[in-house]
Amino acid sequence: QVQLVESGGGLVQPGGSLRLSCAASGSAAGIAVMGWYRQAPGKQRELVATMSIDGSTHYADSLKDRIAINRDNAKNTVSLEMNSLKPEDTAVYYCGAYASGMHWGQGIQVTVSS
Repeated sequence: QVQLVESGGGLVQPGGSLRLSCAASGSAAGIAVMGWYRQAPGKQRELVATMSIDGSTHYADSLKDRIAINRDNAKNTVSLEMNSLKPEDTAVYYCGAYASGMHWGQGIQVTVSS
């Protein structure tokens, strides 16, 4: 089993920046892909960005100019830098990891509002 704990969410003003972090524990050594997803009210969960163990990345096209994902395989952590935040970025952000199945963190709220 893999346990994921997110941190770094909160309230940010439009145009601001935020950094989310996720720490994996348990059977973290078997994680092939780690990343971030988000779910806005009334919408389906969607991909934000992922990074494979070999460093390859996959970004949502609509977000790739404003975000950056980083992963530390030694520490089993993944972070997401988000810039130029917009109100439509408001969502619950989930850390996800694939290791013999998909594992999810509990999610963390990000609210972009003035």
